[in-house]
Amino acid sequence: MAKVVVIGAGLGGLSAAARLGALGHQVTVVEQAAQVGGKLGLLRREGFAFDTGPSLVTLPAVYRDLFLKTGRPLDDELELVPLDPTCHYRFPGGLEFDLPNTGPAGVSRAWAAALGEKAGRDWSAFHQRSARIWDLTRDPFLESPLEGVRTLLGLARNPADVRTVAPWLSLRDLGRKYLQAPEQRMFLDRYATYTGSDPRRAPAALATIPFVEHAFGAWYIPGGLWRLGAAITERAVSRGVKIRTSAPVSRVLAAPKVEGVQLESGETLPADVVVSGVEAAHLYRDLLPGSEGDRGRRALAKASPSLSGFVMLLALRGRTPGLRHHTVLFPSDYDAEFDHVFGTGRQSGRPSPVPDPTVYISAPDDPELRPDDDHEAWFVLVNAPRHDPGSGMDWDQPGLAASYAEKILDVMARRGLDVRERLLWKEIRTPADLERNTRSTGGAIYGSSSNGARSAFLRPANRSPVPGLFLVGGSSHPGGGLPLVGLSAAIVADLIGKA
Repeated sequence: MAKVVVIGAGLGGLSAAARLGALGHQVTVVEQAAQVGGKLGLLRREGFAFDTGPSLVTLPAVYRDLFLKTGRPLDDELELVPLDPTCHYRFPGGLEFDLPNTGPAGVSRAWAAALGEKAGRDWSAFHQRSARIWDLTRDPFLESPLEGVRTLLGLARNPADVRTVAPWLSLRDLGRKYLQAPEQRMFLDRYATYTGSDPRRAPAALATIPFVEHAFGAWYIPGGLWRLGAAITERAVSRGVKIRTSAPVSRVLAAPKVEGVQLESGETLPADVVVSGVEAAHLYRDLLPGSEGDRGRRALAKASPSLSGFVMLLALRGRTPGLRHHTVLFPSDYDAEFDHVFGTGRQSGRPSPVPDPTVYISAPDDPELRPDDDHEAWFVLVNAPRHDPGSGMDWDQPGLAASYAEKILDVMARRGLDVRERLLWKEIRTPADLERNTRSTGGAIYGSSSNGARSAFLRPANRSPVPGLFLVGGSSHPGGGLPLVGLSAAIVADLIGKA
């Protein structure tokens, strides 16, 4: 069995470590922060607690598989409860829509009730198309190592399959083919942001994201989703994995095959295999600065980085009548938001904070997250351009974060959720903070975006060009979000198991 070093104790690194430990490998995880979890974080303050990353679990079968392959079942370790409704949406025309967690038929019925029978039929037809895309792409694009053109050749043997996936269409284009109501199109566009992407440029294959959410449900873990990371950590340790925190890596040692890693302290950890759970750009730019990282850097230079996020953690007195677990407040001009975030269209080359953004609120009705029943803990997120002071957006400008937070509170008030008089305190986290805390380039939440028809093939592969070096997590294949990060860990464990 191999001696393995995993860089980064985010969910991808921890999941890979647990799987590799269960296979009998000697595994050490090194994490630069003082705690594990990566972007699946937790903040506690004055009796309030906030998940600072994902707020729901979709496709739980990925993590059920992880726990089954490494020991006792997931349901023996954690409670997953279904969220219903999954989310409450407020549209610029005044429509309010609760997305039910009752399966695809329930979603279609809800659209019919909100917008008429035709809207319900339109969504059913769209869901059927997305189900066919899921069936065709699940194995080659999500559950297997990406093999470049060979992956496409397998699909291309059947022209009908190619027409179904429609790689020449964007998610926006696909929505226009099926959905007449502007609210449904806006609703669909939002799913591109689950991968940090622009729906006008992201491929139609991202229709699988709402398919997964509606077909397999949306789930919450009482006490917060950070508990998923904690449970995987415990599982990894139980399989013999050693975890070292406050141990940042300065270099991957390869000459040319992997030999180990060097910590910033100067200590060297020999290894037969290194699994990198840090952002691919950080790996190839900073940890492999020599010729070993050339191919990775060239590939990343062709990819479009994902968007970032501006976050407020709000401690509120009092309760909000009718508040759902998730709320989305849409703007009047969604395209303007994407132009500002990516520096495109009317903002060509000039990314900037969105003046009238979509506001996403996660406010679980969970007693473990508040000091008592007369308070609420809100996680508020808006899409934001990456931190790029050299040629783009500088989030460290004095006063910018505070003034933008006040603007977001004003936007929320105009859209019917005014909490300014109830605010006890707030914490602000900008893309620059995310970059410092996680070493993600510019605070890009998902590494590379899915913008462009070739985006899947530009995302770094799980097997790197350096023998013995593997990539796991949201910036590598198959992408970001809890399900895909878990799938990347399964792919990597399988590759190393066969090595």
